[in-house]
Amino acid sequence: MKKITWRGMSIATVILVALIYVLPTLANNCWPHKKINLGLDLQGGMHLVLEVQTEKAVETTIERTIHEIKQELRKKNIKHLGVSHNSDNSISIQVQNQADLESVNPVIADEFGNFEVSSTQKQGEKRTVVLKLPHAEVVNIKKMATDQALETIRNRIDAFGVSEPDIRLQGENRIQVQLPGIQETQRAKELIGRTARLNFQLVDETGDVKSAETSSPPPGDEILYQIQEDPVTGATSKVPYLIQKRVLLDGSSLTDAKVMIDSQFNEPYVSIEFDRKGARIFEQITGENIKKRLAIVLDKTVYSAPVIQDRIAGGQARITGNFTTEEARDLAIVLRAGALPAPVNIIEERTVGPTLGADSIRMGLLSMVAGGILVIIFMVIYYKGAGVIADIALLVNILLIGGGLAAFQATLTLPGIAGIILTIGMAVDANVIIFERIREELASGKTPAASINAGFDRAALTILDANVTTLIAAVVLFQFGTGPVKGFAVTLGLGIVASLFTALVLSKSIFQSMVSGKKTATLSI
Repeated sequence: MKKITWRGMSIATVILVALIYVLPTLANNCWPHKKINLGLDLQGGMHLVLEVQTEKAVETTIERTIHEIKQELRKKNIKHLGVSHNSDNSISIQVQNQADLESVNPVIADEFGNFEVSSTQKQGEKRTVVLKLPHAEVVNIKKMATDQALETIRNRIDAFGVSEPDIRLQGENRIQVQLPGIQETQRAKELIGRTARLNFQLVDETGDVKSAETSSPPPGDEILYQIQEDPVTGATSKVPYLIQKRVLLDGSSLTDAKVMIDSQFNEPYVSIEFDRKGARIFEQITGENIKKRLAIVLDKTVYSAPVIQDRIAGGQARITGNFTTEEARDLAIVLRAGALPAPVNIIEERTVGPTLGADSIRMGLLSMVAGGILVIIFMVIYYKGAGVIADIALLVNILLIGGGLAAFQATLTLPGIAGIILTIGMAVDANVIIFERIREELASGKTPAASINAGFDRAALTILDANVTTLIAAVVLFQFGTGPVKGFAVTLGLGIVASLFTALVLSKSIFQSMVSGKKTATLSI
């Protein structure tokens, strides 16, 4: 009796926990407030395929290397006539004579060993050395750019608050994004596709902005614009700035970005914090450029260009720009997640409406209910009282699958519903094996109690073998499958575990409670 009592309490606990997790899906505001997540095919949402412009990542690497070469040559007092970026993504370094070239070569070998010297050209006394990235290095940069873009987009979407997004690589430079249940599709696209490259650059106040607009900016400068909105009319205008190309500090040193409210103007702004190195550089920049304007540039747009009044220590700054709270929050998200290493283009976009999702749910549930009812009727007709026990186990099985989906916050998809329907058949199959063994034992003349024990003992190994091999297949499908296949694998795996519990533990306990302590001569099976 102790064994039965403890077993009964364990079964009741498992069923109660499953019921608690399923309840929020059936009724709102129930603890633990975790509904079963529905996939894109059930609740609607957005499907995107993004293409990472990996060539831009290579170009960015070249531009950064050019800046580093100039710094190294300046540091070692080596004169040069220019370091330029060629159309084939090679770098040309021009020097005055052979002696200067011999000074440049050790710098290239020591500091830029990942580049190879493709040629050395002569033009009178002048010498030009051409550096090129090896093919393997170009391939690696492109792969790293795609991997980093994937991680950055995943971080942005996680911060945005989408439940169970599906984000994965597709081919060499494409990323598939599925966002179930999302309503603000345009805002999500802007958040995902924003490059978010943050730079701090000085404003060139010695040059003439108007003449630079009409002709060309002075060497080392560029024209960037700030978007300003009239608070009364809502009209926007572009204010030009002459900005020095040299980037003093970029967003790679950021450790945090959060939305704050300005107490004076009651407007949101984004407060940013730098790491130790970034804080030291920022303090140095502000200390060396007092009374100059420092532009905060995000994706080639000037957000603000305040005058530096004093050295700023502590590694904190703010980005203002007449934001709404929503805009400030999205900006903080992309800054925290980091800049994309290369721009991304949306090459495929599909929006699945909630109507299609509702139809899918209705048809899926209808097929599940219809299949379940047919199985229940068959079991009662063929196995009589034992069939009723099998049907109780079947209903508990479905409850346990639902509780598992909610507890693990797995996503239920249309193929997942197919997995539940398959599980219904498999759960009954386990009971069929057991019942046939019990019938064999009864036919040999054993008592009902002995037949039940022998039937479960003889069937247990067969059931375990069949279910464990199917569980292995489900694990493989989950590990290597895509979204819909994973949804099927999740419900199949949960169903197998639930089937083992209901067939070998629950059904046996009900049978034993029926014959325990009673002199029963017959068994309805």
